[in-house]
Amino acid sequence: MTGRRRSLMFTKNGERLPTWNPIFGCLYRCQYCWARDWAERRHGRAFNPEFRPWKLRELKSIIHRNPGKEIFVCDYGEMWGPWVPDKWIKAVLNECRRYPKATFLFLTKNPARYYEFLDELPENSILGATLESNIDWGLTRAPSPYERYRAMRDLPWRNKMVSIEPVLDFNLETMVKWIREIRPVFIYIGYDNHNKRLPEPLQAKTRKLVERLGEFTEVRLKTIRKAWYE
Repeated sequence: MTGRRRSLMFTKNGERLPTWNPIFGCLYRCQYCWARDWAERRHGRAFNPEFRPWKLRELKSIIHRNPGKEIFVCDYGEMWGPWVPDKWIKAVLNECRRYPKATFLFLTKNPARYYEFLDELPENSILGATLESNIDWGLTRAPSPYERYRAMRDLPWRNKMVSIEPVLDFNLETMVKWIREIRPVFIYIGYDNHNKRLPEPLQAKTRKLVERLGEFTEVRLKTIRKAWYE
């Protein structure tokens, strides 16, 4: 996601992660969704879920061009939404299992669905969840922050991650407690890049969260700025 358009394109050591999108679209209608805006406004198309089987064969070349990098799977869609047919997910996971030396990064607002595929997920996967806040601000149709936290906390997986983007105002002690209990190997944190006037925390409060989280996990910073109202 480049600059202001693709705010969730993750980075590692300052480099963007390569992405692979065999599943497209989402029904959660998050008010801050850059991908839906991009699809509807710039390309005049709906953000309806669809499977793109021709994209499966692209994975080999993506891995070849990006040796050693984490592959971010489905940044243009919600692969784990309850509306996604099992066969779509299984097709993606089957392709991933062909490359045991690669590392795949999955991200969802519905981490409870990971449980349905624990026996099929490649061991070289990082399972992630978006957790913008511990407070439910009513900006998405996705499961509540508490439901996401609980699913990630109890998920029996070694390599987990959390994305706090776009960061929304939070209770500091609760957020630290939740993230600590999830035990992520790293987190991303960053502000909205699209002028959505979200209920953002003060920059100083976010920096305090970064400091606290950095005491027990790797923190990868995205856009860190003053809240729009500061």
